[in-house]
Amino acid sequence: MFKKILIANRGEIALRILRACRELNIKTVAIHSEADENAMHVRIADESVCVGPAQAQLSYLNIPAIITAATITNVDAIHPGYGFLSENQRFAEIIEEHGYIFIGPKSKHIELMGNKIRAKQIMEQNNVPTVSSLYEFNNIKDIKEFINENKFPVIIKAASGGGGKGMRVVFNNDELEKSINAAKIESKKFL
Repeated sequence: MFKKILIANRGEIALRILRACRELNIKTVAIHSEADENAMHVRIADESVCVGPAQAQLSYLNIPAIITAATITNVDAIHPGYGFLSENQRFAEIIEEHGYIFIGPKSKHIELMGNKIRAKQIMEQNNVPTVSSLYEFNNIKDIKEFINENKFPVIIKAASGGGGKGMRVVFNNDELEKSINAAKIESKKFL
């Protein structure tokens, strides 16, 4: 069992983890941005460390600052919560490289599941039931044929990305191209 964990998240997510740790008698370290210094998760944690300014990119997504916080507070493990860095394969890998336990899937499993096409194919190879899919397409005609066979609504999902990013529920042909373009743009952010 862990003696102390760092929670690499904020808000309600961090509070849920904090409560679970308290029930298990595990000490907690909350990270926070300068703007969240008085946030509830910071106030109820056993310890807290500021990891950067208000912008999430410079604080809650700042991997070196999070690792430094883990080092100075001497934690056993890091819990990413969900969102932020929870699906970041490199974050899990860095945690493992620094000798901490990543509370979540191994970095190699995050990598496997990071590409949604590959993830679905792995599920199918292991006889996990899945919904009908059009894996790759080069034109709208292929998509429209798929929709004619499977009907609306459909989900347009970028192959990369996490947390629902790049995902669009489409209910009719009028929304189709706009949703495809939006998913493509979002997916490029993860390349």
